[in-house]
Amino acid sequence: MNKLLAALILALTAQGAQAQAWPSKPVRIVNAFAPGGPSDLVSRAVGEKLQAMWGQPVVVEARPGADGIIGMEHAAKSAPDGYTLVTVPVGNAVILPNLRAKLAYDINKDFVPITMLATVQNVLVVGAGVQASNIRDLLALSKSNPGKLSFASPGLGSSPHIAGEMLKSATGIDMIHVAYKGTGPALNDVMGGQVTMMFSQMSSALQLVKQGKLKAIGVASAQRHTAAPDIPTIAEQALPGFEAMAWYALFAPAGTPAEIVAKVAADATKALQMPDVKERLSGLGADPVGGTPAEFAKRLAVENKRWGDAIRKAGIKAD
Repeated sequence: MNKLLAALILALTAQGAQAQAWPSKPVRIVNAFAPGGPSDLVSRAVGEKLQAMWGQPVVVEARPGADGIIGMEHAAKSAPDGYTLVTVPVGNAVILPNLRAKLAYDINKDFVPITMLATVQNVLVVGAGVQASNIRDLLALSKSNPGKLSFASPGLGSSPHIAGEMLKSATGIDMIHVAYKGTGPALNDVMGGQVTMMFSQMSSALQLVKQGKLKAIGVASAQRHTAAPDIPTIAEQALPGFEAMAWYALFAPAGTPAEIVAKVAADATKALQMPDVKERLSGLGADPVGGTPAEFAKRLAVENKRWGDAIRKAGIKAD
């Protein structure tokens, strides 16, 4: 056996042993947003179960700032040894990369996808005084009031903003985008009648719908949501295939060993199926997903095309 072959075998054996021994020290999950937000809470719900499975601390580390870019850049530059993971929302995974020509990270080159953790329903709502109860009503309202309809969002380039652009493109509804600094102020103006409609996460809007302060037009997912089975999907009403859900997923720095990536995905999927984790996610209006890295990579490509096409078609730029 020549020296080169012996060295190769030794390296592969060492790599396999390293993967088998993992984790032998604390693992951190980077949260690129402020503590207490959805990304943080989803990370903690899963991280606590992973800690119990692995017998090592799993620490959720907040690195907020610049729409999540600071935390993403930090995670991208971390050692690819399996001891740094990062929870990435739809905005940082597929929206910002399509909005900005330059980012401090490349989601495709700097990271490897692990698994999708959870999806969050977006529901289209209108003020209680708006004379519309479904998509067809909105179309009729738009035709009779050209240029007078509007839709709110918690900010330029947010998933509710792009969802509104998707609806505008798919239906031809004539409406103007009004960007706010956060979901609360946007919903307040929809309730007050200053803005016609808004895509909002189910957790923020459902109680207001039940109180009669808002009317739900439809959910932006393939199926109706279990928390509100009486609200039809936009797809079933008039737009087959229409989908614009928010989501959170686990990634690792590029170069992280495939064995570790597969183990994290499998164990996170187990955690997501635990009743108490499902209950915690339900409180956020989120549904558990899970699955293999290959399954997530395939879905990520679909999501990138869906949101990217909508951004390009609307001509939105955030640079």
